[in-house]
This record gives sequence, structure tokens and C-alpha cells, in this order.
Amino acid sequence: MIPAAAAAVSARSTAPVTPVSAAPAIAVNGLQKSFGSTEVLKGVSFTVKAGEVFALLGSNGAGKTTTIKILTTLLRASAGTAEVCGLNVFSQARRVREAISLTGQFAAVDDVLTGRENLVMIARLRHLRDPRGEAKRQLEAFGLSEAADRPLAQYSGGMRRRLDLAMSMIGAPKVVFLDEPTTGLDPQGRLAVWGIIRAMAASGVTVFLTTQHLEEADSLASRIAVLHEGRIAAEGTAAELKVLAPPPKLVLSFLEEGDLARAQEALAGNDVQAEPEALALSVATDGSVHAATEVLGTLERAGITATFAQRPPTLEEAFLTIIGAPTAPAAATAPTATAAATAAATE
Repeated sequence: MIPAAAAAVSARSTAPVTPVSAAPAIAVNGLQKSFGSTEVLKGVSFTVKAGEVFALLGSNGAGKTTTIKILTTLLRASAGTAEVCGLNVFSQARRVREAISLTGQFAAVDDVLTGRENLVMIARLRHLRDPRGEAKRQLEAFGLSEAADRPLAQYSGGMRRRLDLAMSMIGAPKVVFLDEPTTGLDPQGRLAVWGIIRAMAASGVTVFLTTQHLEEADSLASRIAVLHEGRIAAEGTAAELKVLAPPPKLVLSFLEEGDLARAQEALAGNDVQAEPEALALSVATDGSVHAATEVLGTLERAGITATFAQRPPTLEEAFLTIIGAPTAPAAATAPTATAAATAAATE
């Protein structure tokens, strides 16, 4: 089973762990990259602490993959400086590659080889003493033992991704770059990879993550940076970034269209978003009990029945606010949360 991979990572760290260095694992300053006349990176700066999970978010084309390629020595910057593990990625590229591992957006596996042969090849390139033993451990950790000797043409997309992740963990890298690592995985597989990432960070490995799944960054990352139009638009913890989102929402759900229309009229003085097809309204509040009571009291006095749930700001809303994109209305399913209750008319 895939969850065994998390245990495998932890097992490698049972020996006394050297205290995490105070020096940053990654230090980027004024990074620029142009392709012809097109500027992709326009002065990107950030640091990543040793042993943390750092997420870089951005829309498609924002420059996330370009940044990773520069930091992993696959691409040279036009200007600026970058260090990984205290090593200059431009002048000490070979030593940087010895200290890192990269899992790209698409599985970097050799289709001619079997799963086992792919792992043995990477273990040999890493100059490990027991390549076949390391391959066996990774196959077991990622639930690929039964498929170990099949050609890659017989692997599903999810299996190929799991093999790719297993390959990236060979050789105990100090910094692991994961470019959208859960692509192709089902929900169970995604959660298993999350457990592996947490275990890696707990053992002192630094994880640099890009993802299109904002809940993934919210769940895993110690700090998050938002890359927009070639620059870092915001940086901080998930909680700090959520402060930049629109106010919390009180989500109201109705049984009849007439109640929805009457509620919109009764709450006309509030910041309200309607979802007519879902028979729902979201009302911006400050998140306090007093604010929720005021809204529900208004409905009660108007004789309107509704279910409600308080929904705090999400990282997605914060991200859309940071890049200047409109935020979507509150999800109509929110009122089904366990916090839902009924505000009914009393006559």
C-alpha cells in the first residue's frame, strides 16, 4: 500500500537527526528570466527554511515551472542569484544536483524499462551501494511490488506517477522539488503522498512544492508564495494569506424560490451574493456570533426559513484576491455542514 512510503521515510530518520541549519535551504534574489522579448520572471525573491514545506502558487504561465527549472539547474536565469543548500545553482550546478531531487509535472520514467529497472537505474546514477535493494524498498513502499517487472506500457497513469515519486526519493536528497506531485493520483493516493511529504519534512528534508490544488498547499505548506505576472505578489502562512481574502461568509440555503427572493430583499443592506439555481445566498460578515445573529434575526422577523453555515475565507479566495481575479460565490453545499441549523419564523 502507498501509505507504507511514509513509514519508509520515517524509518530512514530513526537515527539521531542533525539539527536543522539556520541557513536557508533555498535563497533567491532578484531572479529574472526572459525568452526572447517575453519576460517570464521579473525579479523574484524569496527564501525557504531548511526542513519546511514551501509552496509556490500561481496561475498557468505565471513562471512556477521556470523557477523550478532554474533552481534545479535545468535552466539558466537571465539575471539574479539563487542558492540551494548554500550552493550557487549557476557556478556549482553539479554539487546542487547531488543534493536535490526533482519530480516534474509529468512522470519522468523510461517506458522501455520495467518499474524495477527504472528504480535500479536511478539508484546507480545516485551511486548507491545496493541499487537493487533500494529499488525493492521503494517498490514495497509505493505499492508497486506486484507490477515491479511489468513494462511501463502496462502501468496506469497513477502507477507511473507513484513510480516517478519513488524515483525522486532515492538517495536521501536534502531538498526535494515537487512540481504538481499529485497529478494523476486518485483521492486516496493523493492523501498518501501528503503523508509522505509530511514525513519527509519531519525528517529534515526541505520540500519545494508547486500545485494547482490549493487545498494541498493549505494542508501541507508551512509558508506559501504567490507568483503573479513574474513577481512574488504575496508570501506568508496560509492563515496570513487568508486575511487578504474577502470577509467570512454566512451561507444561507432555502427550500423555495420565494424565500430566496424575500431574503434578498430583507438583507438588501448587506453584502449578499445569490445562487438562484442552488436556492442559496452568501452574506459577508466579520465572522462573529453577533453578525450571524443579526442576519438570522432579520430572516426570523421576516418569517423566512433557512439553513445556515458559517464559512471562513479559503486559500482559493485569498489567491484570487491576490491576483486580482473575481471570487466565486459561496458553495451551495456549504449549509449541509454539521454546523447548520434552522432559523424559523415564530408567530
